[in-house]
Amino acid sequence: MFLSGFLSAPSGRRGSFKSSKSKSSRHTPEVSPSRSQNIDSSSPEYLSDESQLLPATPTAQDVLELNNNLEMLAALFPDVQIEVFREMLTSFSEESRLFIITDKLLKNPGLYVKGRRRTSDNSSSDSTTLVSRTEAFRTAEYKKAVRALAMHEFKGLSRSSIDAVLSESNYSYLDARPTLVDLSSKSWKFTISSIFFRRRPVSSTEAETHPLIIWRTASDGSMIPTLKATGCAELDRELFEELIMPLKQREQLSREEKDRALALSLSTEEAEANEATYECSCCYSDVIFEELTTCDAEGHLVCFRCVQHSMTEAIFGQGWQRNIEKETGALRCPAVASIECDGRIASEHIHRAMREEKNGDEILRKLDQRLAEHGLLSSGLPLIRCPFCTYAEVDDLYMPANSPRPKLRASNLPNIIIILICLILSPFYFPLLTVVLAFVILCLNQSFRGYVSWHLKSAMNRYQRRRRGLKFTCQNPACGRSSCLSCSKAWVDIHVCHESSLVALRTQVELAMSMAIKRVCPRCNMSFVKTAGCNKLTCPCGYKMCYVCRKDIGTPTEGYSHFCQHFRPEGDGRQCKECNKCNLWETENTEEILRKAKIEAERKWRECERRELSDAEKAYLEDGVGTLGRRSGGLGQLLPGGKIPTIEEFCDFIIETLFV
Repeated sequence: MFLSGFLSAPSGRRGSFKSSKSKSSRHTPEVSPSRSQNIDSSSPEYLSDESQLLPATPTAQDVLELNNNLEMLAALFPDVQIEVFREMLTSFSEESRLFIITDKLLKNPGLYVKGRRRTSDNSSSDSTTLVSRTEAFRTAEYKKAVRALAMHEFKGLSRSSIDAVLSESNYSYLDARPTLVDLSSKSWKFTISSIFFRRRPVSSTEAETHPLIIWRTASDGSMIPTLKATGCAELDRELFEELIMPLKQREQLSREEKDRALALSLSTEEAEANEATYECSCCYSDVIFEELTTCDAEGHLVCFRCVQHSMTEAIFGQGWQRNIEKETGALRCPAVASIECDGRIASEHIHRAMREEKNGDEILRKLDQRLAEHGLLSSGLPLIRCPFCTYAEVDDLYMPANSPRPKLRASNLPNIIIILICLILSPFYFPLLTVVLAFVILCLNQSFRGYVSWHLKSAMNRYQRRRRGLKFTCQNPACGRSSCLSCSKAWVDIHVCHESSLVALRTQVELAMSMAIKRVCPRCNMSFVKTAGCNKLTCPCGYKMCYVCRKDIGTPTEGYSHFCQHFRPEGDGRQCKECNKCNLWETENTEEILRKAKIEAERKWRECERRELSDAEKAYLEDGVGTLGRRSGGLGQLLPGGKIPTIEEFCDFIIETLFV
């Protein structure tokens, strides 16, 4: 018994050893690939495909009502920024707040708007919705998810600092992240953690290195980007569209380009081995049959590469008249022969060749635009053109030459008689009579009479258009902007023609500079800017925050102890050499921030106006006067705006006042 037990013990231990070994072998695949991040389709923690996104939860009734009120106010006051409406909607009670806000904005807009007006920007002009998704009210679930996400990524910042930045950006994570990255790089906590834990600095530009993007191994061994779920369906979808979709589209385009190049290489090698290549009649290179097209006259073989080069030269070079037949849109045969070929390459073959070009779709779109332009010009019909692109359409308000002549407005006849009597009795009668006689004498000249007649016809045309409506919306899908038919400027409700673009530029620059240095209270969403004093700021609602790091310092233990306690003269804003606390008198480089905001606003204005500023215009922007508005006294004070009206403005006044 003892011997048998003794002999059976090793076997038992051997059996148990095998069992443990088999168990460990079964558990090994779960532990080892944890670093490789393999795809698990059943796990909802990582999102790699759009089908894995959950539908957004229904919006709460109070948030839905706030967003509806927001859209109504945006429609009523289209020139006011959405931020103003959000502040007012949260400040007033729910009962009749829409009517109260509308009444206050009509009676005293300056008290609430405070210069926050919308500017004519490309992005705002292209949008079809009044309130964008980033400007609307957010649900509590969305705010909680964004706050948790920011707290997890930026651990070196305090909660109050993160809350303040998120309040400034209306809890839009993608909009607030650049500011949080900038604050994080200046935080002393991040400096210490980067030294001891070797953390890499956070980047705000590269999508591939975003902390939410996890590169995981797919079943075929390739690395694909996945999004770490945040727990909020709305935020997951927003991040997936902004971070994952561009990476997937770029990867797909790269894969298709490599596959096309590989297929062409294999086909060429096989054709060369079987001596099945053909000679191009243009470049005399050997090409496979799939890369060839023929003209419809002599049957010349032309390779796709020559077709691509001919089309590129025709669209962007000097070959439009030589290469393109404008009536049919076909390409003239580019074959090199002793006698010039009159053949054509059909448009369907052109499309086949251009599909293989990297920018083929853009070249074909340019070709269609130029052909449409040729067709419109050949028709001889009056056209309306978009000032921002090449789009044109037939003018639906066509005024023929035999249109009825304008008639005097009967309601203005008594006023005209009274004005004439006053002018006769006034001391300015003889100078005015002299001017009228001189004008009559000049009208005897045919060229001057034609000049005046042309301006009056143009004024009548503008008058007819104003009655029809001056807003023109471009139907080009790539443009879609609205403009004014009278002054050809971007349409902004409420539109005023002939408004100085410099005034708009100055307003836009001032607004951009104020937005760059403003702070937002995370409790009441009140916007403010510090003009003087220390960095301990107190909002009217009672919230206390640090102006430098935006941290909440309203607790009894915080307060002024948040700032550096070492001795320094009052007003000294230099960095302390003994601690890393915020300086009570530290001032951020406001000049540099304002300079960058001004440069960006001027860049957007130049893109919109498509011209540079002159020296006189720069002087006007500096002091508001410059050399443009230094007329004083006399006629400059009597006329509106202090300037002499142009001939167009004078003709418009005559037509609108005297004639029907």
